[in-house]
Amino acid sequence: MVAQIPEIEWKKVSGELLILSLVEARPRHGYEISKLIEHRSDGAVRFYAASLYPLLYRLEKRGWIEGRWVEKAGQRRRRYYRLTPQGKKVLASQRRGWRAFVEAINRITEVENA
Repeated sequence: MVAQIPEIEWKKVSGELLILSLVEARPRHGYEISKLIEHRSDGAVRFYAASLYPLLYRLEKRGWIEGRWVEKAGQRRRRYYRLTPQGKKVLASQRRGWRAFVEAINRITEVENA
């Protein structure tokens, strides 16, 4: 039996970084963010409404993203989120931390030369 990290644990760690990264280029709504995460990870990572929206609300409350309701003809209104200046700083810091973490894990898990 292979031990696996519970899905909720890695979502807590990576969710902020994923969301901030996706709204960096342009504003996106929650459903689009969810689908992009699923698509770009080839289905390996999924965020459902029950976990995604509370995270979006927390990021907005911290001032890292800003939400705005948008109504388009023939569609229901959606809340689009964009990265704030403070969010850009947090994203840069989280990316540096993530890269350092991945590099450290790679150094540990690489096969040793005998």
